[in-house]
Amino acid sequence: MPSSSADLPKPGTTPAPTRPALAEIVELLSSKWTMRIIWELRGAPLTFRALQQACGGVSPTVLNRRLKRLGEEGLVVRDPAGGYTLTPLAAELLQIYQPLAAWAQRWQAAKGAR
Repeated sequence: MPSSSADLPKPGTTPAPTRPALAEIVELLSSKWTMRIIWELRGAPLTFRALQQACGGVSPTVLNRRLKRLGEEGLVVRDPAGGYTLTPLAAELLQIYQPLAAWAQRWQAAKGAR
């Protein structure tokens, strides 16, 4: 069935490319320190310094960039006390992390047994 003219881009314009949701989230999570930041925020809110210490080795500049991006993506917010906390959407993501973390421990143990 032919599409209507409302579905077509205007002459002389290029439609904005769309990215599959899975590709977008994998790209976000593959940024160094991003998964670790989300993992460390799984409990109580953490201040910037406490989060930096929990991550062990992340520079303040990189941590600030990652927190800003996670905030823009709706995964992290600052609470009134100045701590960083996960949004409900990020809490859902943790439900995926937990089995992955358990598998990673079994994988590490298997590697050590070789």
